[in-house]
Amino acid sequence: MASYTNSRADGRALDIAMADVLRRMLGRVSWLKGWEARASGETGPAWDIIARGPLPDGGKGLLCVEVKRHFTPSQFLGLVDRPYPQGPYRIASRVLAMPRVSPRLASLCAEHGWSWFDLAGNCRLELAGVFLIERSGNQPMRSERLPGANLGTPEAARVVRALLAPENSGRRWTQRDIVDHFADLPVLMPAPSLALVNKVVQHLRAEAFLDQTHGGGFTVRDHEGLLRAWKAAYRFGRHARHPYFTLLRGKVLLERLRRFAPDRVAFAAFSAADIQAPAVRQPLTWLFVDPFAESELREALEAKPVDSGENIIVLVAADPAVFYMTEAGADRPACTNAVQTYVDSAHVGGRGDEAAEAILQQRLKPAWAAAR
Repeated sequence: MASYTNSRADGRALDIAMADVLRRMLGRVSWLKGWEARASGETGPAWDIIARGPLPDGGKGLLCVEVKRHFTPSQFLGLVDRPYPQGPYRIASRVLAMPRVSPRLASLCAEHGWSWFDLAGNCRLELAGVFLIERSGNQPMRSERLPGANLGTPEAARVVRALLAPENSGRRWTQRDIVDHFADLPVLMPAPSLALVNKVVQHLRAEAFLDQTHGGGFTVRDHEGLLRAWKAAYRFGRHARHPYFTLLRGKVLLERLRRFAPDRVAFAAFSAADIQAPAVRQPLTWLFVDPFAESELREALEAKPVDSGENIIVLVAADPAVFYMTEAGADRPACTNAVQTYVDSAHVGGRGDEAAEAILQQRLKPAWAAAR
């Protein structure tokens, strides 16, 4: 397949190539007869490709295709209501075509009723009530990596936690607010630098996770989308996982755990999820522990490291921000914040995905919705 990059092909050549891909995809639908897909060859407000043809039950259908070489999700939001051309069409659909369509752009297309396809033939093409063509697994073209923030770094993840924590739902932020927010927390936690916050915020704006407000502030536009993006970038394996066995049970175990401050030991993963959104029962106690508190915890719980038969899983925190805004209880130790519980549960294996989904549905989404 030819390579279409800024240095090797102009916009017209890319339009022609994408029209050829669309033509071949439509041609694979055996009952879809008489359709054509052509690059418009026009500049300005015209659609880049128009595909049209007869419908099985009469009338004509239309696909209006916008071709982009580089395109950010925030730019897409300015395009979503673009009008269709006039004509005798019974049904029409808007389509985004790019050499490579990111998962975020594909998600936004679905949210706003757009179809999409890439140069490798991966697609989700829908003409409502007529056809739905979905293909994946073809190796997409390499795209030039645009500068942005890595949400998997501890520093960037602190910004994301602040934006997603249900306690902060509906809050209007400035970049300085985020830095000051960490300085004002009741437990000591490294604050992200203003330069890092600026980088993360600019990236999240480009990805259409944030909305600009008057006065230079911003709010979260798409909490769930941002949460899933963070989940994809989150490095759960950075936390060392140590299995232990103890004979302590029930109230005695809880009383020993309550000796520790919430920035040193907290229920995590399945154990935190069982408190915040009970859905999955399992026999192990999961704990996050500050690296300097593990020995003290082991002594307090009279626990021994084991190779098998463990009933406690200690996750040694690689980043103190796992203790960000822990949730305390009157008669129990603290547990991780719901957003932290979500990403940890999603990565822990077993039925972790089920526990994470319960957190999302029962705790996070209601809090985000209530603040709108």
